[in-house]
This record gives sequence, structure tokens and C-alpha cells, in this order.
Amino acid sequence: MMSMLVVAAIVVAVALGYKTRINIGLFAIAFAYLIGCFGMGLSPSEIIGMWPLKIFFVIFSVCLFYSFATVNGTLEKLAEHLIYQCRTVPQLLPFAVFFTATAISAMGAGYYTVLAFMAPITLLLCQRTGMSLITGGMAVNYGALSGANFVSSQSGIIFRGLMVNAGIPENEAFINAAGIFVSTLVIPLVVISGLVFMTGHGKAMKASAYLATAPTPLNREQKMTLWLTLLMMAIVLAAPIANIILPDNATVSFINAKMDIGLIASLFSVVALLLKLGDERKAMASVPWATLIMICGVGMLISVAIKAGTIDLLASWMGNSIPPIMVPVVFGVVAAFMSLFSSTLGVVTPALFPMVPAIASTLGLDPMILFIAIVVGSQATSISPFSSGGSLILGACPTEESRTSLFPQLLLRAAPLGFVAALIFNLLLTFVY
Repeated sequence: MMSMLVVAAIVVAVALGYKTRINIGLFAIAFAYLIGCFGMGLSPSEIIGMWPLKIFFVIFSVCLFYSFATVNGTLEKLAEHLIYQCRTVPQLLPFAVFFTATAISAMGAGYYTVLAFMAPITLLLCQRTGMSLITGGMAVNYGALSGANFVSSQSGIIFRGLMVNAGIPENEAFINAAGIFVSTLVIPLVVISGLVFMTGHGKAMKASAYLATAPTPLNREQKMTLWLTLLMMAIVLAAPIANIILPDNATVSFINAKMDIGLIASLFSVVALLLKLGDERKAMASVPWATLIMICGVGMLISVAIKAGTIDLLASWMGNSIPPIMVPVVFGVVAAFMSLFSSTLGVVTPALFPMVPAIASTLGLDPMILFIAIVVGSQATSISPFSSGGSLILGACPTEESRTSLFPQLLLRAAPLGFVAALIFNLLLTFVY
């Protein structure tokens, strides 16, 4: 009974957030308090203790440091330079857009930030080069998603934190997150390649000619920010990779044990401030507070669900009712459906990731397959005009005519194409493993 109540609370919180445009995390906190304290007899201190403090600290610290590159224009200038280099081969422009969005997002800008400044650039290029709106939209959207999934970027860090909270060891969580990144990098590349080389889009772009204005060079602050960002990424990645390669080396193990991306990012934020690379108030304002509240609020309600035995109950039902070979596919479909109405980071992964270890153990599956299936499925429909990604792309359209033309393309072509590609990938992943 209590398990069903918690599931209903999660659904109602998402529905209320979607309907009222109020942060889902706030509804989740309210339900966690009401159900936990008055339905399950937990103390208020226990409910407050369910706030995922480590995830909150890591996301805050990393986003604060990366926000300097956004505030001082480093990432936007870098995007202009990278796309400018592709001016002589317009037929490869979709790949340039994709990899530029991936690189900028992997450097910490995050999905929404990259879309905010790259979607207008991409749609303008569509007008000038003959690149179709759907190809450009998919390239920038899935590039931003893929980069954000990088192990040291915003989404990748959240995925790792959720896995560790679900009982996955740190090293395994790192490998699983790397698997998610590679998967979400490969799928869009295959889809974009099909659109460019197997349709008339590539020929149309090759025949076009457009003038590109050379961007101005990076200034002192932007150059220093870029090098500082690359240095932090190198430090964050070096220790866990070395530990995977040399698991029995005492020195490597010691150094890896002392590495924490949240603390490292905090240190680099201080360095950025001392070097005057950006305004502290603007950097603080750039931290995605709404996303933080949503992730942590839903995390509290999920913790109540775990306490009530809801997660174990759902895991047991899925383990007994669905053939093992179809579990990853089912996870992907459920995640894709949930993503139509809610956030991958704030709702879908916090709700589904805790179920993975129990189901994987029961069915003898590799947890990484299920984690990948969830993220791939969830992000497949992110380009729908009803989702945040699709709506940002529509908002970036330069004219009302292009917006009217793009809406049905995103809804009836891009979103179904992304979903089918994700479904095929999850099926192949299941059979390969």
C-alpha cells in the first residue's frame, strides 16, 4: 500500500510540475515530508537527511567553475572558431556542428547552455548553406547531450553520483558513465551520417556556398579559462583511468582515493577568481539552481520510496514478469516515455537508476547495459518540440515561417527517428552482451 502511494506521489509530482511550471523538486520534497513523516513514521531529521548532499555539492562546485567559461564568452568564441574551420567543406557542416556542441558541452557548459548559444548559430547556418533544419537541429541537440554525458561534465557527474548512491562502486560507476558517453556519441553520428550521405541533404550542402566571417581571437581571460578548463579535465580523468589500468599500484590507488571532482572544481574556482577570469556574482547566477533543486528534491522522494520498499518491489516485478533479454529494451522505452513529460536528470534517472543493481543481480545482467539503455532511451525523445531541448531549438528559429516549418519536423520526424535509433541500439546492445 505504502509503495503504491509513493509511486503515485512521484507521478503526481511530475504531473503538477508539468502543469504548473513549478519546480518538480519542490513538490517531491513536500510529498517526501508528508508520506515519510505522517505515513511511515520517520522523523523530520531522517527526511532532511535524505537530501543527496554529495550530489548537490559536486554539481554545484563543477557548475560554478565551468560557469566562468560561459560568463566570459570562452565557450561561445570557441564554438565560432570551430565552425569557421569547416567553411570550405559545407557538406561536413552537420558533423562540425555536432562535434563542436559535443566538445563545448563536455567542457562543462551543459546541455541547455550549449543549445542556448549554438542553436541560433546552427539555424542561421541552415539558411545560408542549404543544410536542412532537421539535420541542423538534431546535430546541435544530440551533440550537446552527448558532451554533457562526458564523465567529467554535468550529466556524467550526475549519472556517476546516482550510480554510487544505488550501490555501484566508484570505479564501476566511472566505467558505466564512460559507456553512456560513448553510446550517446555513436548513435547520433550514425543517424546524422544517414541524413547527410543517404539523402539529398549532403549534395545540397556541397553545392552551396556561404561567406563566413572570421571570429575575433580569444582574449587573455578566455585563453586562460580554456587552459584552466582543460587542465582540470585532465586531472579529473587521469586518476580514475590510471587506477583502472594499474589497480594494484599503491601510489595510484592513494592518489585516486584523494581525488574528488567537487573539491577539485572548488579549488579551480578559487584560482579563476584570483586570476579575475569572471565576475563572481555572474558565475554564481549561472549555476543551474533549478536543476539542482529538482534532482535533489526528487532524490529525497526516491529515498522515501527505497525506505518503503517500492524500488525492490518494482525490481522484483520486472525481474519476474519480463524476459531478461527484453529488460534493457523495456527500460529504454519506459525512459523515453517518461522523458516526454519530465527531465532525464531530474526525474528519469533518479527514478530508474536505483532499480538497476537489484534487477541486474537477479537476472545476471551487466548493470552498465541497463544504465546505458535508460539514458539512451530517455535522451532519444529530447528533441520533441514539447521537451526543453526541442522548445529551445524552436525558440532559436530566426523567422516565424521557419519555426512553423520546423515544429512538425521535430515532432513527426526527428523525435521518432531518435526513438527508433535508440530502440535498435538497445536491442543490439542486448544481443551483443
